[in-house]
Amino acid sequence: MSSNCPESDASATPSEHWSSISKHVVNSYVEANNALFAAMGFPQSGENDSGTPGTQQPPETASESVTELAFGDEAWLMERSAERPDELDVGDYVQFTKPIEETDVSAFAQVSGDTNRLHLESEFAEGTQFGGRIAHGTLVAGTISAALARFPGLTVYLSQDLEFHAPVEIGETVTANCEIVEVLGGDRYRLHTTVETVDEETVIDGEAIVVIQDLPEDED
Repeated sequence: MSSNCPESDASATPSEHWSSISKHVVNSYVEANNALFAAMGFPQSGENDSGTPGTQQPPETASESVTELAFGDEAWLMERSAERPDELDVGDYVQFTKPIEETDVSAFAQVSGDTNRLHLESEFAEGTQFGGRIAHGTLVAGTISAALARFPGLTVYLSQDLEFHAPVEIGETVTANCEIVEVLGGDRYRLHTTVETVDEETVIDGEAIVVIQDLPEDED
């Protein structure tokens, strides 16, 4: 996410520089996010059981239990305000929290092909304006998709706009917040999406449009 960035004022702080070079709409977000879900054990968009492009589903080993879904890993946390798709309205939300570990960065680089040295080589990264390695922007943004997957029912991504405000260091814990801000009809919703650090610094801000439907009935 940080390759081919434009030049900026050398006197700017790392956060200001990051904001200036990253403030843009990421139209290819969904495709890039497939790599994150593959790394995390989720089926990729277009390769899930339903065959519906863009469908986000939990791992096959997870049951419909909210507890089991939220704690697929002991370091993952989840909170949501509704338990059924027909309850969803403006103000309903999901929060998903996880650490961005070294293994996440390595797996994402391997699966996505993004081997930017800024993410992988300490000596190189120490000479940049960030002073050390940082996580891939799309890897961090992938926690938004993980949060969306935890809305009740079946969530289908339609679009995602993002602005990157600050880098995330490897080992930091982040929380993705997805809140419904508009009901568009036809099971479509507009959401405000953010990612924050434990210090409540917003590192990513954006908006998503999704479809949230009832889960398909199991066939005998």
